[in-house]
Amino acid sequence: MEQLKQRIQEEGKIRGTNEILKVDSFLNHQIDVAFLAQIGQAFRDRFDGCQVDRILTIEASGIGIACLAAQAFGNVPVVFAKKNRTKNIAGDVFISQVESFTQSKRPYNIFVSKEFLKPGEKVLLIDDFLANGSALSALIDIVRQAGAQVVGAGIVIEKAFQPGGQRIREQGVRVESLARIQEMSEETGVQFCE
Repeated sequence: MEQLKQRIQEEGKIRGTNEILKVDSFLNHQIDVAFLAQIGQAFRDRFDGCQVDRILTIEASGIGIACLAAQAFGNVPVVFAKKNRTKNIAGDVFISQVESFTQSKRPYNIFVSKEFLKPGEKVLLIDDFLANGSALSALIDIVRQAGAQVVGAGIVIEKAFQPGGQRIREQGVRVESLARIQEMSEETGVQFCE
């Protein structure tokens, strides 16, 4: 998606070499809703012909993206995995573990109420970034625990120089990334995969 690449080049802030890419001016802190609607439609185009009964993401940055993608898919329900088991999650839950690259680097559990994922459903995963693949692997695990089927994963930005994309694809999951970064640094900026 060329407009996404252009916005990454113009507004993205890189911290370190192949470390952190901040796109919080339009994607995951301040949200450009009209642009996210275009991203949602791009996922719809990429997964054209796939049955999608539900979209699953993880809080917090994936929620806005997933909601606008859900509109493009005909207003399918969006479920997001919570990072804390609160009193709002009553009853049985699916649980999986994530080790975040950008947070504490300590593992934490994510939770989805069994009420919102059913056996046989076709589930599309949506997230803002794919780096090491831990969050996406945990979402895949939850879908499989539910007896549902992962139809694919829509990723806004994939750090292709990290192992997550390859790891997820080796599991047989279709991954569609709108921008794939080959390398990045504060000095040279962002280089995209061909």
